[in-house]
Amino acid sequence: MKLKMTLAVAALLTIGLSSAAAYADTLTFTLTNPNGTLSNPDGSVPFLGGSLVYDATVSAPASNGAAVFLNGDSFNITAPVTLNDSDFFANFPLSLLPGASFTGELFVLTAPSGTPLGVYLGTFTLLGGSDGNAGNPLGTADFGLTITPEPSSIILLLTGVIGLACIAFKGNLRGWAR
Repeated sequence: MKLKMTLAVAALLTIGLSSAAAYADTLTFTLTNPNGTLSNPDGSVPFLGGSLVYDATVSAPASNGAAVFLNGDSFNITAPVTLNDSDFFANFPLSLLPGASFTGELFVLTAPSGTPLGVYLGTFTLLGGSDGNAGNPLGTADFGLTITPEPSSIILLLTGVIGLACIAFKGNLRGWAR
């Protein structure tokens, strides 16, 4: 009977401790604005190049049993757009205590000159865990970058075309009524 009781207590402790260790690896990871847009200020094509900063918020639930370490990242992005993650290493804390959160610049996307107009998609994953050597995926966020001509330039062009069409139409009505 004593052996059964000892095994039962050992099993409960093992299950309880293993779930607490796994629970310490949780966090919430969201990008402030996951879909960014770049365009030439004058609306011209081809695209002349530019960069856009992406901010993120990471939060460790108050119910975590220990700090969550942010040890690295992994990402992908459609070429020719490039991602610079040095803001993560320079700005983000090394760990988050239970109940803590942080918001800051996470990465920069750069589209080189001549990038075709369109949507460029990617993902960003935070890596870490219960100690400074862990490399478990903690959270992944999808993002996009849209390269477009400047909307105000398109509106200005369309307004001019509509105005010329109205003037031409009025001129045709006068000639037709005679």
